[in-house]
Amino acid sequence: MLNKTQVIVLSKIKYRDNDLIVKCFSNTRGIVSYMLRGVLKTTKGNSKAVYFQLLSQLQIEEQYKANQSLCYIKEVKLDYVYKTLHSNVYKGAIVMFIAEVLSDVLKEEEQNNQLYHYLQTTLKWLDYKDEFANFHLLFLLNLTRYLGFYPDTKNSDYSHFNLSNGLFEPKKLDMYSISDDNLTLLKAMLGIKFDTLHTIKISSKQRQSFLTMLLLYFELHLGNFKKPKSLQVFNQVFN
Repeated sequence: MLNKTQVIVLSKIKYRDNDLIVKCFSNTRGIVSYMLRGVLKTTKGNSKAVYFQLLSQLQIEEQYKANQSLCYIKEVKLDYVYKTLHSNVYKGAIVMFIAEVLSDVLKEEEQNNQLYHYLQTTLKWLDYKDEFANFHLLFLLNLTRYLGFYPDTKNSDYSHFNLSNGLFEPKKLDMYSISDDNLTLLKAMLGIKFDTLHTIKISSKQRQSFLTMLLLYFELHLGNFKKPKSLQVFNQVFN
């Protein structure tokens, strides 16, 4: 059966000499993996390797069979043409990092239009904007809403936030209670829009500390979450 759908590329691995296996997030079926035969050959074909850069937004026509682990793409074209996302060094580091996180945390093979729209719109925002140093922090924080563990903002005036249960608390209860600059930054980011993100001024050291806290938050709520391999390179770029 042939289906037309939109997808966002999350990861790709080379298979044999000229093939790729590409993992995507689809707006109709969630996580889907595709076998792209011959895509690395120098001759032109329907599926060009350049289309499948990390976080590319594509329109595809797929050959779909129920319970098939790898699907095939009959036709592909860009759904949105990035202007800077793959050419700017700093944005490229964000792309590599975010794609790795998304590839790890998105597991469901079912439709999630709200999440797809979130990824679609925020990546376009990143592509368009010149001030984006804190983008990845708000992106990950908001992503927890779609993964089911967004911080409970009730009692956000309390002096501590517990990473293990996602609640604000009046005092330190265990090793996962935070009350330092990360708490101040967390409160500032809750509910903020991407367009006003530039108003939050933090140092590279604070940015790295908050990211470390966010990744711990992911680890505590997603049992099989792995710290991204690209984290070290990412921190070097933004240091």
